[in-house]
Amino acid sequence: MTETTILASYGLLIMITILLQVLGGAQQLSIGYLLSSRDETRTLKGMTARLKRALDNSIVAMTLFAPAILILVALDRTSPSTLLAAQVFLVARIVYVPMYAFGIPALRTLAWLSGFAATAVLYFLAL
Repeated sequence: MTETTILASYGLLIMITILLQVLGGAQQLSIGYLLSSRDETRTLKGMTARLKRALDNSIVAMTLFAPAILILVALDRTSPSTLLAAQVFLVARIVYVPMYAFGIPALRTLAWLSGFAATAVLYFLAL
C-alpha cells in the first residue's frame, strides 16, 4: 500500500459514510422532502445525526490529509515514515467513524487525535 492508495481508501471511507448517512436520513425524512429543494430545515436524530457530524469531520480531515500526501508525492519525499503516518491516519479514521456513529466519545476522541497527529507528522515530513 502506498500513500496515494491510502488517500484513495480514505476517499472510499468518506463515500461509505455518505451512503450510510443518506440511508439513515431516508428513513427519518420523507421521500418528498428528500426530492424537494429542502427550503424547510429538518433535523436528523440519533445515529444518523452522529453520522452527519462524523461525515462533516471526515471531510475536514480530508482537506488536511490530501494536500500533505500530494505534497509528499510531488516532492518525491515519501518514505517508510510517511507511509506509517498515512497508515496511522487511515486506521484512526476507520475507527473514528463507527465510534462517533455509536456514540462512544472517549475512543472517538483518541482516534481523532491519532489521525490529527499523523496528519501533522506528514506536514512536518514534507518540510
